[in-house]
Amino acid sequence: MSASKDGWGWRDLDRIYLSYGFTKRQGSKHTVYSHPTHRQLRATVARHRSLPKGYITTALRLINELEQLQKTDEAHSQNR
Repeated sequence: MSASKDGWGWRDLDRIYLSYGFTKRQGSKHTVYSHPTHRQLRATVARHRSLPKGYITTALRLINELEQLQKTDEAHSQNR
């Protein structure tokens, strides 16, 4: 995904977001993804066959943030 941001569609992003534990809510033309534990992680994705690169950049950023937050959560739980 990070190697090439071309050619990704909303179904690709749907699979990726769901595999990282995001939930989704369908709108008329968009899908809104949010993470149940880290609610600040949200993305709105248009349902088009091919998406602008910005959607992919956002997905990469949110997944990276999620991984960092999960590491922090894990470190905090080990220190208890």
